[in-house]
Amino acid sequence: MKQFLLYMDFNTETIDKILNFKSVSKKDKISRMLEIDANMYCNLGCDSSLNEKKTVKKNSRYIYRAISKLNKELGTKFLLYQDK
Repeated sequence: MKQFLLYMDFNTETIDKILNFKSVSKKDKISRMLEIDANMYCNLGCDSSLNEKKTVKKNSRYIYRAISKLNKELGTKFLLYQDK
């Protein structure tokens, strides 16, 4: 799990790779994806541009859609609450 702490930049390949792991439980896959999501938001600061903030939000939607493939209810809730 600690190897995913190093991902500062979002990469769709990383999310797809996590999604396709065979030896990792669904719970751990979701946890790893949410860790990447949280890391992206933690790296935003008050000096971040509007474009950077929009990019992080777009990347979060990609992660939440991937989570929906593992747990439909949880992923849908994340997507709904992000829009509020």
